[in-house]
Amino acid sequence: MHRPQVQKLASLTGHRDCVYALAGTPGQEVFYSAGADGMVAAWSADEPERDGELVAKVENSVYALLHLPERQLLLLGHNFQGLQAIDLQEKKLAYATALPPAAIFDMVYSEARQRLYLALGDGTLAVLRAPDFKVEQLLKLSDKSLRCLALHEERGELAVGGSDWLVRIVAADSLRVKQVLEGATNSVFTLAYAPDGRTLFTAGRDAHLRTWDVAAGYQPAASVVAHMFTINHVAFSPDGQYFVTCSMDKSIKLWDAATLTLLRVLDRARHAGHGTSVNKLFWPGRQNRLVSCSDDRSLAVWELS
Repeated sequence: MHRPQVQKLASLTGHRDCVYALAGTPGQEVFYSAGADGMVAAWSADEPERDGELVAKVENSVYALLHLPERQLLLLGHNFQGLQAIDLQEKKLAYATALPPAAIFDMVYSEARQRLYLALGDGTLAVLRAPDFKVEQLLKLSDKSLRCLALHEERGELAVGGSDWLVRIVAADSLRVKQVLEGATNSVFTLAYAPDGRTLFTAGRDAHLRTWDVAAGYQPAASVVAHMFTINHVAFSPDGQYFVTCSMDKSIKLWDAATLTLLRVLDRARHAGHGTSVNKLFWPGRQNRLVSCSDDRSLAVWELS
């Protein structure tokens, strides 16, 4: 099995507080970051030594970012001020949508349905019409926070993870809850469908990485103790060969997607990694690069070879 070498190319600084969110579109050079300081910055994956550029400054923490490249929009999910859409060409506010006064923890966009789905901290799944970002429906799914979303466009299914330890499989059109996946022993903070759509990966506060066989009706497939503490994010490489996890234990781990074999651990001791919790990961899809962000106020750019 090939174990790629990984080296840290750059540490990106400029944020004045914890960095919570990363966004971009694989194959494009520019990616974006935001966090507790309300600053939204743009960076270059090709030239990571270049300084970041301020895209927007908002009053409160930003927990979720989503890039819509075909519309040149960057969507900002606030901690209690609803959704804002920034026009990246004009560098100005294009849309603002008031929502229940709760944090927006995650967002996914369905191209096929022209809908935007938001996971809110009060347990609400918000559905917005994509053309104008007007609220179409607010569905209360839980008494606890909804923390993460993943969309299976082909199956028309939305996976929703929450602080009630559950993962709900929701019909993307009707919003009917089709199935509830149990197994986590604490909050579910991250989930992702494998690029081939066959497997759902879930993880969170119990530090276990779990997989579910989608075609077999989301039967449990595997469970791995992947980190020492909370797993904050799971992200697949654009080619689907690898995935990465990051954790409150300050480490990033690189895995073989087919076998769940651990390939590399990126941490402070071995790779001059982050000094505190690693919160989000993003694969630009250019030159085998990976980006991470952390409570230590920095981003890191990594190269796999």
